[in-house]
Order: sequence, then structure tokens, then C-alpha cells
Amino acid sequence: MLLTLWSPKGGSGTSVAAASCALVLAASGRARLADLDGDLPAVLGLATDPAPGLTDWLLAGADAPSDALARLSVEAGPGLSLLPAGAGDPRGAAPEAGAALAVLLRDDPAPTVADLGRAEAPALEAMVEVADASVVVVRGCYMALRRAVHRALTARATGAVLVEEPGRSLGEREVADVLGVPVLATFPLRPAVARTVDAGVLVVRPPDCLVRSARRLLGRLGMLGSEGAAA
Repeated sequence: MLLTLWSPKGGSGTSVAAASCALVLAASGRARLADLDGDLPAVLGLATDPAPGLTDWLLAGADAPSDALARLSVEAGPGLSLLPAGAGDPRGAAPEAGAALAVLLRDDPAPTVADLGRAEAPALEAMVEVADASVVVVRGCYMALRRAVHRALTARATGAVLVEEPGRSLGEREVADVLGVPVLATFPLRPAVARTVDAGVLVVRPPDCLVRSARRLLGRLGMLGSEGAAA
């Protein structure tokens, strides 16, 4: 199964949400993170940015060998592998390459969570189209919601994740009404989360608030079974 997360505005917390979901899935077996934005090595506390990566695969075209993906993979934690972004620019890749990559990730036995950043490249938009589930990540602010409404991908999203910030007046109901898709989960923006990511220990000590939010999202998407859906 392939779950894609993207946001119309940078800095919305997409990478942290994607990593949290993958860590929860990995705790039950094996899971994979596909990095198409470049921030996940830092979020996961890796010492270096692995190269090459998925953007290089995309630029090679839809006929790039599927077994090359396994060679790109690096271990990022117990049961968790990372497909790094690489150094290429996905805006130069054809939509067909993005669709082909999404099919490979979707059909792999291990569930994959893909961080697509702002998903502005045609190849990344194609990945959203092919994925089993697509989630748009937003903060409760006017600018973020305005950008989301003007993206065609939002209307085709399975749902939204709301990153909660202190002092914001817009909640789940208002965000769902504006976007026209359900808010599947909220992820809190708290100092403890920022400290965990800054220290590079998210993999070994994920905050309980992130784990709960990720379980709620995955449960509502049917990726954790009945126990996860009730959590």
C-alpha cells in the first residue's frame, strides 16, 4: 500500500507526519519511507544524506530498472527503510516516471509512506493519482488553506491532516469545510516535538502525541486494522 503526504505550503510538518506514520507501521512489521522532498534524513537523525535517490530514478525515466529501488534503500531504524531523495530535480521528470514509481511502491508487500513535499512536479502529481491514499497536510491558517483550495490535488485527496498550532482559531470542522475533504487526524505542533526532531532522536523516542496522531490517521485509512482504527 502507498500513502502519499503533501502540502501546498512548505514548512507545514509533512515530513514529520510522514516519518511518524512510517514508524508506527514499522513497529508492527516492516515499513518504508519514500523521500521526494529531501528532509527525511535530517528528521530521522541520519548522519548524512544518502545518494543517489528517488529523484535520480525518476529522471532516468519510466523504464528505469525496478530492482534499482532496492539498491537505493537504506536502513533508518528497526523495521524501517528509507528511499532517499537524491540530488535530482523532480520537475525534470515525466509524469509517466512518477506513475511507474508509485505502482512499484504501491505493489510492494511493505507499506510505503511517501513525503512529496509540495508535490509541484508533474511526476509527483502522478504519484498522488496512483497512490492508494493521498493526504494533504495543512496548518490552520488562511494562507495555507487558500493555497490548498487552489490546488487540483486537494479535491482528489482522501483527506487532510491538520497541524495544530497554539493560537490558531481554525479547527478541524472549519478546515474540512474549506477544503471539502475530511480531516482524518491532527498532529500537534509542540516544543517537545521540535526538540525531539532537532536532537535527531525521533526514531528511538517518538513523542506519544505523534504516535497517537499517526495511529489515528493510519487507522482511519485502514492501514492498521480494527485495533488501529479504534486507537
